[in-house]
Amino acid sequence: MVKYTCFLCSKKISEDMMGKRVRCPYCGSKVLYKSRSATTKVKAI
Repeated sequence: MVKYTCFLCSKKISEDMMGKRVRCPYCGSKVLYKSRSATTKVKAI
């Protein structure tokens, strides 16, 4: 399950809550982003 975060109100939104609309159900914002997992830094040798 993909979790999105609203850019304006910072609430976590699941894909099920949005349905076919790409809007925050809490504030109506159209700006959502996916939280990234931890990144791994690799040093060049």
